[in-house]
Formats: sequence, structure tokens, C-alpha cells
Amino acid sequence: MSLRALVFDFDGLLLETETPSYTAWAEIYREHGEELPLDKWFDYLGREGGWFDALAYLRERVAGDHDWEAIRARRNARRTEMILRLDLMPGVRELVDAARGRGLRLGVASSSSDAWVCGHLDRFGFREHWDAIVCREEGMRAKPAPDLYLAALAALGVAAHEAVALEDSRNGVLAAKAAGMRVVAVPNALTARLDLSPADLRVSSLADLRIEDLVALTSGA
Repeated sequence: MSLRALVFDFDGLLLETETPSYTAWAEIYREHGEELPLDKWFDYLGREGGWFDALAYLRERVAGDHDWEAIRARRNARRTEMILRLDLMPGVRELVDAARGRGLRLGVASSSSDAWVCGHLDRFGFREHWDAIVCREEGMRAKPAPDLYLAALAALGVAAHEAVALEDSRNGVLAAKAAGMRVVAVPNALTARLDLSPADLRVSSLADLRIEDLVALTSGA
């Protein structure tokens, strides 16, 4: 079978939002003499926003009265400050251009909201490159369930064996595999410590990935 489509995760793959998201909370935790456990954060990566409430976890460990909503707002502002300094991840534009040149269809499958994903894509003038952008909606299970990838495949009009997913987190890899897809793991600095062995291929950066590598993954499907 031939390769017809690529489906990209968003957070941590197209834009490295995951390290700022963790770092901004870790800074708040340290102000209160606590550490934010990486194992809890790693389990959260790729899932919906409410899976792990870092503020509630901190409140369980800190005595005294605090303006918790002000703390959450300060953390969110710090995360935004860091993310707005970032560009798209290395190799994103080049791989998308190469895929377009081969006539491949392109999709995004994200557990984040449509406003979050499309807002950032608009900021980079990068939204028009995608044939389908699927974000988690009410009633749709987040990764590691396959729902988002199955919806993306349907929107793109391709079968699972005709598409390759690109993911940075274990939950994302498991979601794409559950949808019957081949998967390339492209970890960032934070997710490089995760077990991504269920992926069919692992590379250190999208800049290291060639279309021929992706074609080869589906050639025996």
C-alpha cells in the first residue's frame, strides 16, 4: 500500500509547548518548597487538560491560605510568556512542504482544544497547510484512546494503513497504534525520557525525517 497522509500531534511536536507548561508549574511548586513529580506529568502528556490538576495537587501539600486562582493565573501567564518566544519545531516547515510536494494529505490530531491549536497555527501563518485539524470535543476520548486519530483518518478520507502518525508522547503513540496506524516517535527534551518503544520508528527531530522514511513504513502494510 502507498502512503497517502501524515497526521501530526500538536503539543510537543509542532510547537514545544510541553516544556514551558511543565516548567511554569515547577517554578510555582519550588516557590512553595515542593517539587512537581515528573512521573505524574509524563502520565498526563498527550491527554486532555483536566487529567491532572497541578494546582489541586499543590494545594494538598501546602499549608496556609493562598490566593490559588491568582497563582494559577500567574503560572498561565508565565507559560504563555515562554511559548510566545518559540518558533515551530525544527524541520516542521520543511517536512510539511515535502509532503505537499508528494501530494500527501496532512492532518493534526490533538487532545488540546481547537482554540489552542488553531490559535497558535494562525500565529505562525501555518493553518492553511492542513486538510484536517481534529481537536478533542465533548464526548470524544483523549489520547491514549484512538478517537482523535480515527476522526482524523475519516476527515482525510484515508485508511489507517495509508497514513503515518507523528507523535512525541507515549500516550500519543499508543493512541495512533490503537487506531491501526504506523507511528514515528519524535520526542522533545521532556518526552525523550519516556518509553516510546511501541512506535515503528524513532527520530530525534523532524529535521532528520525524510518522506522516503515514511513511505517505507507503509510499503509493507
